[in-house]
Amino acid sequence: MDRSLQPGVMLVGEALVDEFTEQPVAGGAPLNVARSLAALGLPALLVSRLGLQQRQGQGAGASGADAGARLVLASMRRFGLDEQGLQFDARHATGRVSVVEEGGAHAFVIHPDAAWDHLDEAPAQALMESEAPAVLYFGSLAQRILPSRTAIQSLLRSAQAGGCLRYLDLNLREGCMQAEVMESLVADSLAQADWLKLNDAELLQLQRWFGAGPLDPLQPAAQLQRPVATLLRRFGVQRLVLTRGAAGYACFDADGEVLAEGPGRQDLTLIDTVGAGDAFSAMVLAAHLRSVPLARAMELANGYAAAICGQRGPLPQADSFFQPWRQALGHAGLLVA
Repeated sequence: MDRSLQPGVMLVGEALVDEFTEQPVAGGAPLNVARSLAALGLPALLVSRLGLQQRQGQGAGASGADAGARLVLASMRRFGLDEQGLQFDARHATGRVSVVEEGGAHAFVIHPDAAWDHLDEAPAQALMESEAPAVLYFGSLAQRILPSRTAIQSLLRSAQAGGCLRYLDLNLREGCMQAEVMESLVADSLAQADWLKLNDAELLQLQRWFGAGPLDPLQPAAQLQRPVATLLRRFGVQRLVLTRGAAGYACFDADGEVLAEGPGRQDLTLIDTVGAGDAFSAMVLAAHLRSVPLARAMELANGYAAAICGQRGPLPQADSFFQPWRQALGHAGLLVA
C-alpha cells in the first residue's frame, strides 16, 4: 500500500530545542510524536512555527532559519517529515526548553514568547482542508498565549466538523501560565477532545480541578472506573489512555470501563524519561491507523515507550532502533506493509 495516500496524523503545537547539559536536541511533544510516527511508517504532518535569524534585509523562508530552527529542520529531514506545515517568524525565536535532570527524572524550564506561540491560523486551516487528516493531535502547552490558542481552537472546530479524531495529549507543564488560566484552558481542551492521553500525575490534577473526591491514580485500574467515568462524561471524551509508570497502563471508555491494561516493564533500562509519553502516544496512534486490536496496541505502546527510556533524549540516534517496532506494528495490524 502507498502510505502517502493514507489519511495520517496532523500534529499542531510546539517544535523547539531541548537544552540538555551536553548538547541541544530537537524536541517538543508534537515533533517527537511526528518523528516516531514517520519512523514507524505512518504519515505525519507537523504544524508549528520556527524562528528566523534577525538579519537586516533577511527574507522569509527556511534559508534564514535561526540556529534552533536549523536543528529542528535537520531532525525532520532525517525522518523524512513533510515541511509544508512549518511557518517562519522574523520576530520570535525558535522555542527553547532547559532540561533539568536528577537521577533519571527531569524537569523543564520552558522559555517564554517563542515562535510556536504565534501560529498563523490561515495557513494551518488551509492544510487541514487540503490534507483531511484522520487524526488531529494537540496539547495544552502550545495554547499558553492567544495567537496559537486561537489557531489551534480553529483547527479543532474544523476537525470536529470533518469527522477527524481529536487526540489530546495533555502534557501539563508547571509555570507556563497562571493556575486559573491553566484550569480554564484545560477545561476548554478537554471539551474539544475525543481521546485523552494522561499520566498518573495529570489524572490526579484533573481530579483536583474537576473531580468529586480524592483519587489514587496508581490503584488497580478497575477501581478507577467511577472517577474516570465522571471526568470523561463531564467533557464528552470517548476514551482515556492512562500511563502510570511502574504501575503500568490502562485504557478506559467513556463509561470508565477498562478496555485494556497491563503492568509496567520490569526490564526497563532507564537513561532518561524524556519523550516516553510522546512515544506511547505515537505507537497508540500508529496502531489505531493500522487497525491493531486495542490490547495489542497498548502493549506495543508500553514496550516502545520503555525502549525510548533506554535512549538519551526523546529519540535514538540509530535508525536501526525502529526496525523491530515497525515489524511488530506490521505483524499486529490488519494493514500489512
